[in-house]
Amino acid sequence: MTHTLWAGTRTAWAALGGDPALVSRVCGVVRPGALPAHLPVMGLARACVGVCALAAAELGAHRTGREVPRVRVDDGAVATAFTSERHLLVDGRAPVSFAPLSRFWRTADGWVRTHANYPHHRAALTAALGLAAEPSVDVVAACLAERSALEVEDSVYAAGGLAVALRSAAEWVAHPQGAVVAGLPLLRRERVAEGPARPLPPLDGDPVLPARGVRVLDLTRVIAGPVATRTLALLGADVLRVDPPGLPELPDQHADTGFGKRSAVLDLSARADRRAFDDLLKHADVVVTGYRPGALDRFGLSPEALAERRPGLVLAQLSAWGADGPWAGRRGFDSLVQAATGIAAAEGSAERPGALPAQALDHGTGHLLAAAVLRSLTERSATGGTYVARLALARTAAWLMGPAEGLVEPSEAGGDGPDSSSSTAYDGPGPWLAETDGPLGRLRHALPPFSFTGGPVNWSRPPGPWGADLPRWR
Repeated sequence: MTHTLWAGTRTAWAALGGDPALVSRVCGVVRPGALPAHLPVMGLARACVGVCALAAAELGAHRTGREVPRVRVDDGAVATAFTSERHLLVDGRAPVSFAPLSRFWRTADGWVRTHANYPHHRAALTAALGLAAEPSVDVVAACLAERSALEVEDSVYAAGGLAVALRSAAEWVAHPQGAVVAGLPLLRRERVAEGPARPLPPLDGDPVLPARGVRVLDLTRVIAGPVATRTLALLGADVLRVDPPGLPELPDQHADTGFGKRSAVLDLSARADRRAFDDLLKHADVVVTGYRPGALDRFGLSPEALAERRPGLVLAQLSAWGADGPWAGRRGFDSLVQAATGIAAAEGSAERPGALPAQALDHGTGHLLAAAVLRSLTERSATGGTYVARLALARTAAWLMGPAEGLVEPSEAGGDGPDSSSSTAYDGPGPWLAETDGPLGRLRHALPPFSFTGGPVNWSRPPGPWGADLPRWR
């Protein structure tokens, strides 16, 4: 029997090169009302989490010699995890979310979306507009109301800031970058070099941690990349996030995505720090990068250079707009991609643009990224080789905006999917939140969005202060 509701999982699993028969191992609890939207956001979230969980179960089975276990994906857990940054409390304090200058603005001919959460992006925005430092929202609104959306987009990006004109889906497809993205697969995962098999040691004990013993260099920021590496940490990987000293992460964002990981600071332009990084790389299994394409090339960290320097590596590269096209080198965030690709127009009204009920491009792409790493580790264990996976927020957006491909809501599907255990209305995040004490205080946080038989149910360690760990493997 074909279950339309889970066709998105099949689509993503096929893109990962997985055995089609394994999709039958996924079961779910459908909860109407979770992540409500005009677009099939819950279907996207369910599919991305489902294939990530399945890739984890597959790797665990490979290392234990057992059958691939059942994977359980509960819409409530998924919806809660996809909005994890909103549910975080630090000693009872709610997190700081978007800054005042990160929002939609009406322009002379439409709308523009800006992102100014970081001080350097805020400074670039105000400089491009010719405004004094720390202008009020009213001052910025008055300035933008006199300019066209495309003029703002171009001038702010030229100044090093972040602004994107609101586009419809048709306008994005007609845009040169939109045309490039439309021609990309959902994700690209390639074996780029041959090499001997590198089997991971057998697993025993409980819980089963499929990525135990895997060393992951985390060169990512903001949400999508850190969500991917947070997931790998949940599964037992030794994840070390490395940041440059002059570009600190937002504290609450770090608290939300830092579970299970350690955090170090290295200046790759300094000789001693570069030696420390090279030593880390020498013993790494996985490198995950989340900077715009080309940004790390000067340090010898392009995909091609890494594959040559470290044969047998699994490299996962994340970008906003894709590795090709006129916008390949541009910075971007989930909210900006929503504005550019037609999502904000689809979710809005004639009066004002809208937004998805979660930063679903970030969270969805993050789980796809983790799944690509896990599938590559499974294949590397069996047949060897060096692997590169490339994903982009804009391509995930195209999946959401394109032909349904199974990303439909339960009411449209007419069924719960393979082996679904129930269908119950979503009634809030409560059952999928937990409290954990740690170096940052008492954290209320979202639990992992999936489970599988014998697998972990929570992270083994809470996040610590940003940059406080030594740059070495455990």
